[in-house]
Amino acid sequence: MARKEFEQFEAVSAVVPVQMGVAGAYHAAIAVKALYEGGAPRFHTVSNEQVFATATAADAAAVEQLERLRDVTADGELVW
Repeated sequence: MARKEFEQFEAVSAVVPVQMGVAGAYHAAIAVKALYEGGAPRFHTVSNEQVFATATAADAAAVEQLERLRDVTADGELVW
């Protein structure tokens, strides 16, 4: 897992299962959460809907995408 901090948000690499309760199919994602307001993170899938066989592989892809992330808008959207 990797983390990147912006003015109002933090973004972390994440993994999202393709289907809840089914192992072996994961999407790479970036989770965004406000730094000071709390609340639940918002997950954005990345890597063009590519499916990974392991959570480790999905997280590695998410880390690569997180490195490219330039900012997060006030609405929590990713800026490339």
